[in-house]
Amino acid sequence: MGRKLLRIALLGCGTVGGGVYEFVRDRQDMVISYVLSRRPRPELSCKVVSDFSVILSDPEVDVVVEAIGGMDPAYEYVRSALEAGKHVITANKLLIAAHYRELVELADKHHVTLRCSAAVGGGIPWLANLERTLEQEPITRISGIMNGTTNYILDRMHCSDAAFEEALLEAQHLGYAEADPSSDLNGGDIRRKLVISANIAFGCVLREEDIAVFGIESLRAEDIQACKKLGRVCKMIASARNLDGCVAAYIEPAFMNSQLHEAAVPLNFNLISLTGEHIGKQSFYGQGAGRYPTAYNVLQDCVDVRNGLQGFYTNKLEDRPVDNSSVVRPYYVRTERVDEWLQKRVVKILDCGVILKPVSVTEMHAWAKEHPCFFASLRD
Repeated sequence: MGRKLLRIALLGCGTVGGGVYEFVRDRQDMVISYVLSRRPRPELSCKVVSDFSVILSDPEVDVVVEAIGGMDPAYEYVRSALEAGKHVITANKLLIAAHYRELVELADKHHVTLRCSAAVGGGIPWLANLERTLEQEPITRISGIMNGTTNYILDRMHCSDAAFEEALLEAQHLGYAEADPSSDLNGGDIRRKLVISANIAFGCVLREEDIAVFGIESLRAEDIQACKKLGRVCKMIASARNLDGCVAAYIEPAFMNSQLHEAAVPLNFNLISLTGEHIGKQSFYGQGAGRYPTAYNVLQDCVDVRNGLQGFYTNKLEDRPVDNSSVVRPYYVRTERVDEWLQKRVVKILDCGVILKPVSVTEMHAWAKEHPCFFASLRD
């Protein structure tokens, strides 16, 4: 006896939603029953509606795939779908990071599936592998490159000596960066991904605003030249460690040892790693964004629902503070405001900046908030 056909309501049919529509169209085990759209879509072969209540009230809809993005009305739609007993799949990192506890608890209460594999890593099977690892052993650390836009800019500046503004324009032209790229450049996009990843990996609930972040808006060509002079490669790195009673979690540029895997990640690719208590470090590499890579992960979530998977990646929701004071490393700093704190920690002077002796992440980020600068940690 065959399994029941999975009936999907697709909210939004743009870049990601359109990719999902194409993938499902070629399958025999699932079908798009509705597309929610503000405008007529005569090219689509399913029902197109502009009223979400039509979808919500249809008992035959098994899964709601949210591909609208943003907070409003996506939050109301996702919450209502869970309360109505429908499975929900989303690529919306803004929504999941902001309402993590509420949405996970709603899915548990109504015995439905909530998945967001495409919210972190695009097409990389990252969150699913966190879940698989947790079935066997604790995860002690996660880290890596979680944003294709910043990685593209850094890669172009290293490989072609492009200026920051030139590399950003290229990224926008190729569709890697939005017209307003601030969320990528200031690390906001990465912070949401790190919140979701750390929450799942460590069974906790972190507050987004507690995670220290320093972006690359102030990066200049002379910083890349200083990095090269040190024989290193500049990357934007997100890190989180599971500590006793707290979590160390932060995002910052890093001058990476050129022998590390992260240093070799090109263009808009991502590389995200987990460290297990016994298995050590495992890394996941692939396209971090784009129509088909992202739609692939959405579809994989649909397949998991089709195969009977229920719930979220974890049901552990422990409130944990963020404390980065125990993480200590040397830093490169370029600034025009040299104060006593900085002077006391300088161990080497470069053409345009200085190398500091090891200081804590907490100290470095606190100092940078009060001083116009660019900094990057030195990682081996």
